[in-house]
Amino acid sequence: MEKMSTNFKDFISGYSIEVVPNSAAKIESFKEVLPINTRVYIAHLETENIATMVATAKRINEEGFKVMPHIPARIIQNQTMLNDWISMYQNEAGVKEALLLAGGSTKPVGDYDSSMQLIESGLFDKAGFKRLHIAGHPEGSKDIDPDGGMKNVSEALSWKQEFSNRTDADMAIATQFCFDADVVNKWAKNIQEDGIDIPIHIGIAGPAKLQTLLKFSVECGIGASMKILTKRAKDLTKLLLPYKPTQMLTDLSEYKSKDPTLNIEQVHFFPIGGIKQTTDWLEEVLDD
Repeated sequence: MEKMSTNFKDFISGYSIEVVPNSAAKIESFKEVLPINTRVYIAHLETENIATMVATAKRINEEGFKVMPHIPARIIQNQTMLNDWISMYQNEAGVKEALLLAGGSTKPVGDYDSSMQLIESGLFDKAGFKRLHIAGHPEGSKDIDPDGGMKNVSEALSWKQEFSNRTDADMAIATQFCFDADVVNKWAKNIQEDGIDIPIHIGIAGPAKLQTLLKFSVECGIGASMKILTKRAKDLTKLLLPYKPTQMLTDLSEYKSKDPTLNIEQVHFFPIGGIKQTTDWLEEVLDD
């Protein structure tokens, strides 16, 4: 295996990871695959039951990890339901932080359409949730800006920056994954110039079969950076080899090394090829 630089290791150490209840249930012990105190995000799919989400959060919390469930605005019917979810996470699972996002639904089922409305409810502050993460989109989001631009995304980030400035909430921008370090670097600098200083936790796709990664990328609306995958798919020598994010992370760590003001604070992994495949690869590169 290629020897990793100190910059590379420093850049990815302290990473976070995302799971869904179904994939989490396949891990017998998270203590055996993750460093203690790793932040574990729990993605809330539209079809997922809140009781299963809370049970997963409780189990992971009790194993010694920071738990951050997704709270998708568009699948919440009203304030009563939102308050019930917050109470369940807090009282049954010991959760004190959350990722607030609009969610993948194109049409809201109830009163909430955006993460800003969740924040404005005041319920998280009332419950003592002092760490609130928000979603970031280095390549934009067709759900938010149907014309392919960045206007609505940028305005939403500015609103959240203002909220961060006037409150004591600890915030971070957890981004969608993409495959081009240049795109990420340019986006991070652009939002910094716009006055956004909320720390960025950059989304990275973990090792996976190329076919699996292409499928997930299409479903998640990954933009122009997907050309890196399609180019790889045309190379017969690489087609059957699993994709690993080594080059992407190497490039980002070099950007960060050359410009310490670059506001990328942490790496967040999407274990698309499976939790164990991602954590095995991380253990390998960090212990090298």
